[in-house]
Amino acid sequence: MQDARYARLYADERGESHFADVDLVLSPVDFAPPAAPLNVAPLFPAAGCFLVSGPADWAGEVPHPAPRRQLFCMLRGEVDVTASDGETRRLAPGGLMLLEDTTGKGHATRVVGGEEFLLVGVTLAD
Repeated sequence: MQDARYARLYADERGESHFADVDLVLSPVDFAPPAAPLNVAPLFPAAGCFLVSGPADWAGEVPHPAPRRQLFCMLRGEVDVTASDGETRRLAPGGLMLLEDTTGKGHATRVVGGEEFLLVGVTLAD
């Protein structure tokens, strides 16, 4: 078995955004027989997927809620995401972040490292 982790960004009942770490256990599954089993952990039903790219000087620093419930996986570049409670997390290549702060004060996003970013986004089903 293997472990995996993602950061969850959510809004509480007062509209304040916070981060929480979510740990997953991946268990062996016959994923692509006759190949050997792979380690898998189910996540969420998806409604669609997309790529997002932004330049090194993109300005998402004005606090905003997520437009929909979505999962991001960073492919290239880095961004700092700051919850309204003041905590900042960096989304770097290979990192996963679940954005669920669709109401309330939201979060701010800042591109770091001086290069454009590219991520895979998955819109989650209701």
